[in-house]
Amino acid sequence: MALTKHSRITLNDGHKIPVVGLGTYAPDEVPKSQAEEAVKVALEVGYQHIDSAFIYGNEVEVGRAINAKITDGTVKREDVFYTSKLWSTYHTPELVHSCLVKSLKNLQLDYVDLYLIHIPIEFKPGEDLPPTDESGKEIYHNTDIRDTWKAMEDCKEAGLVKSIGVSNFNHKQLELILNMPGLRYKPVCNQVECHLFLNQSKLLEFCKSHDIILEAYGVLGSTRDVNWYDQTAPILLEDPVLNAIAKKRGRTPAQVAMRHMLQKGIVVLAKSFKAERIKQNLEVMG
Repeated sequence: MALTKHSRITLNDGHKIPVVGLGTYAPDEVPKSQAEEAVKVALEVGYQHIDSAFIYGNEVEVGRAINAKITDGTVKREDVFYTSKLWSTYHTPELVHSCLVKSLKNLQLDYVDLYLIHIPIEFKPGEDLPPTDESGKEIYHNTDIRDTWKAMEDCKEAGLVKSIGVSNFNHKQLELILNMPGLRYKPVCNQVECHLFLNQSKLLEFCKSHDIILEAYGVLGSTRDVNWYDQTAPILLEDPVLNAIAKKRGRTPAQVAMRHMLQKGIVVLAKSFKAERIKQNLEVMG
């Protein structure tokens, strides 16, 4: 498939999503200013797709970078596809709108291009991120995800978001929404961890059958957080087969890993705060 850095896929609501995006998540110890610099670099080298979320705590910085690049003429607002996500303490229908408005205010934007339910798990509503009991365990809540989805549809109809979707959903959770009475808008995408070591082939097949785009984060390998990742597991970018292909093609292992996903029709989010890597990752399109 012929890919350029401006290649886009049409979503099931008619809007178009750039096939490569910059992911901006980072652990708390990483200064938020790094996300701001990374977004500026990304927009300067040709990215048109920026992915963040309310819970990342960096939307002020990401928004500042986007607005700076609009102001200096690098990009126009309509050329930047921005994704935000509804956090899990805001699933009750009357709170969905308020979470989105907080993101918009932080970003200093009038709308977001894509708004996702971040995870299909709800925490107790409130300002605690996340809410915990005396023993430090998270406190859950149980709003029907379909009621949350109706509030997402309302946000779309209000013009605050162009497209709505989900993240980290399995096929049964997607079916709950797809089969709900009075559905106005299908999810346009499901953003999940997906890479060479976790190919999500069954979920990809399911999503394709319902005209839902699979969007991959962790495409260069899982975030190796010591709290939840086995540190002895192999590192994706050190995989010998991947490196052999990259060497043969005169490409980086990251570019080959991304290209593999793109050729399956998956939208990929590549995350880096290093200017040279940000530029290299987009060159997968050349």
